Order: sequence, then structure tokens, then C-alpha cells
Amino acid sequence: MKNIFLAFAIFLFATSLTSCVVLSPKKYKALLGTKDSLYTAFNEGLIKIENLEDEVKKLKKDTTLLGEDLRDMQSRFSDVNANYNKLKNNSSTEISKLSGDLAAREKRLKEVEEVLRKRDEATNQLKEKLQQALLGFTKSGLTVEIKNGKVYVSLMDKLLFPSGSIIIDENGKKALAQLAKVLKEQPEINIAVEGHTDNQKVNNLGQIKDNWDLSVLRSTSVVRYLTEIEKVESVRMTATGKGEFQPLGANSSAEGRSKNRRIEIVLSPKLDELYNLIK
Repeated sequence: MKNIFLAFAIFLFATSLTSCVVLSPKKYKALLGTKDSLYTAFNEGLIKIENLEDEVKKLKKDTTLLGEDLRDMQSRFSDVNANYNKLKNNSSTEISKLSGDLAAREKRLKEVEEVLRKRDEATNQLKEKLQQALLGFTKSGLTVEIKNGKVYVSLMDKLLFPSGSIIIDENGKKALAQLAKVLKEQPEINIAVEGHTDNQKVNNLGQIKDNWDLSVLRSTSVVRYLTEIEKVESVRMTATGKGEFQPLGANSSAEGRSKNRRIEIVLSPKLDELYNLIK
């Protein structure tokens, strides 16, 4: 492009020289001025061309860099978009799973609540039946109450045993016979017989060494009577001795010691259904 511009300028100058055979000094000076102007314009044009070529190179370089940046951004956008879609799908799956788990837990909770409701209802009904069956023995130291979802039938030792004995007397047998009638009508009830004593030292009771022995042997006497005589299922029965270590009253008074010497028959509904629900 530079060469074309130069040739064009020379052509114009040569034409101007050959257009007249004889030139006056004035015209000659004018032609020289024109020539100088042409060279000046030519040099300025060359500078502009060089500047434009540099600008073109810079623009091409910038365009290349912008293209690379654009491709890089497109690649990053594709990765981000892919990750977003993956997270979105995973989140939807997790939400669906959590919703399903929550619904299942709510269902199990309702089932557990229903079992507990039935247990409480059955416990209250059992208490009422026992209170009616054993009404005649309440003045002799028999009580029926509910604690922690279980029915506690508490019989003071004087209702069942002579002093210091492990042999059930006739009045005690009558009370246990009435109790057995209700228990045999409630096969879903587990039965635990607990013997309790005061803290007075045991003396002159043969093989009975201490209050542990006395509480255990009185408990097993009740269990044997209920199972062997009244025919309550043995598999439902448990005999334990608590000794003097779960008192109801203060052992410092005769009244407190009397409360502590007792047999507690603890009746609890079988909770197999509940245990299966909470596994």
C-alpha cells in the first residue's frame, strides 16, 4: 500500500512537469511547493498507515484473547450449569427421600401413640377390676395404684404373713385368690412379685439370714401360691426380693416400718407390639 501511494504521488508530479514545455519561475516554484506538499502528505500517510497497521495488529490480538476468554467462560458456564443440574436432581431426590422418611416416621409415631393409648386404657381398666375384686381387703392394708404405666397392688405383710413368717395365712390366701381371678382373665399382663422389708435386723428365723432372704422367700411364697394353687401361668411370673432398700416410709417409726414391710405385685401390659414398632 505504501508503494502504491508513492507511485501515485510521483505520477502526479511527473505529469505536472511534462504538461508544459516551458515553465515560468513562478510556476516552477509552485510545482516545487506542490511536490513538497505531496512528500509531506505522503510521509504523514505512511505514519498513519503504520499506526493503523499497529492498531489492526492490536485489535487482532485483542480479538484473539477475547475469543479465548469467551471460550473459557463458555466452558466454565457449561461446567457450572452441569453441576447445578446435578445438584438440582440430587436435591430433588434427597427431598423426596426425606419426605418419604418423614411420612414413615409420622406413621410409626401414630402407631406407637395408639399402642400407648391402648396400654393406658387397658391399665386403667385393670386397675378398676382389681379395685372391685379386692375391695374387701383395702382396710387390711391393700392398695391399688398406677405408676409409670403399670398397676401396683401393694399388700402389707400383716395381710399375708404372720410376723417373721414366710407362710401365707388364710386371710392372705383369700386376697391372693381374688387377685388370681382377675389375673387369669388378663393373659396379656406380666406379673412381677416384689418382697420388701424394713431395716430391722432378722433374729431367730432359722435359715433366713437377713432381710434379703426374708424379702425373696416371701416373694417366692406368693408366686408359688398363685401358680401352684390358683393356676396362674408360671411363664408370666417373676419373683424378686428388694430387702430394705426401697422403703415407703421412715424406718425410724413403727408406722413407717409397717409401710415398708410389704409385697408389691407389679402388673404391666405386654409391649411386644410396641417393641416391634420401635425397632
